[in-house]
Amino acid sequence: MSRSNVFSTDEAIQNLISTFNELNSNSIDELHDEPSPLEFMRYVSRNTPFVIRGGASSWKACQDWNSAYLLSVMKGQNVNVAVTPYGLVPSARYEHSKEPVADSDSNADMPTVPPGEESLVFAKPHYEDQPFEELLEYVARQGADPDFPPDAEVRYAQTRKLAYFTQRNITDDPQENDNLREEYITLFSDVQKDIPFARIALNKSPDAVNLWIGNSKSVTAMHKDNYENIYVQIMGRKHFVLLPSLYHPCVNEQSLRPATYTRGENGMELKMDSNSEAVPFAIWDPDKPEQNATKFSHLARPLRVTLNPGDMLYLPAMWYHKVLQSCTEEDEGLVFAVNYWYQTTCF
Repeated sequence: MSRSNVFSTDEAIQNLISTFNELNSNSIDELHDEPSPLEFMRYVSRNTPFVIRGGASSWKACQDWNSAYLLSVMKGQNVNVAVTPYGLVPSARYEHSKEPVADSDSNADMPTVPPGEESLVFAKPHYEDQPFEELLEYVARQGADPDFPPDAEVRYAQTRKLAYFTQRNITDDPQENDNLREEYITLFSDVQKDIPFARIALNKSPDAVNLWIGNSKSVTAMHKDNYENIYVQIMGRKHFVLLPSLYHPCVNEQSLRPATYTRGENGMELKMDSNSEAVPFAIWDPDKPEQNATKFSHLARPLRVTLNPGDMLYLPAMWYHKVLQSCTEEDEGLVFAVNYWYQTTCF
């Protein structure tokens, strides 16, 4: 390819992103009532997110859920728990030298340079079964107790998804999703079985309904999913950083070898997965814009939105998103959320 063609391609990409920025708002639409199915489909067709403030505030979960209530329903049951180190294993960044540099602020489900490796890998959490009361006590103490060890491992309840479901249908492995209709089924009646405007518009029930339990220590790295997502905040707050798929040239997506944390003699150890396909994953973080940047990253205009208890977010398929959590003393150090996945036929 000639030098002139390279420049013309770069200019075309830059013009495309700049034009998109000029034609689209840098803030997310906020609704105060649920949209009709037709209104929802307009957002789907435009691949545009929106928030419904207080859209789920009347749900029993938003009214009743706290640690005491969940213990009364779930005590004595074993649940699947994701475990990652916190501040112990370096995530990676590239500076002018293009070499990975350690960064102490890390969780799993993100690009990481493990000990003994020279390149980035996609680090997945360790999963193990624990009594529900053990999980809840640990997460609450870590989220609320100022004397809790700052370098302690992070535990959270989630469905097993993230990057792997960007490459395959979420129903391929029923053991790795839909946890609110499986191991947390006794809590399912406290939320809606589906989202009516989405069910009618998409002409289907959700493919999965998932519960997330964690605290402010958990950070979900920038990634994308190939399904429509209705996200409902129950307790605590979630802070989303959103980028449309058109910003692909900005996020420095690379194919990373997958690795999984395991419990070893010296704590959590990261081991490479054998016979696993590489995972396409964004390594640019808009909160650290100088690290891992591409020549187009400076053009990105992230949307930022905070979900308060009772709020609902429509997150369109293929949008990149990073998620952080926060909680107050009133939240008991806990963050609860539920999301509904609708697989589309477009991806």
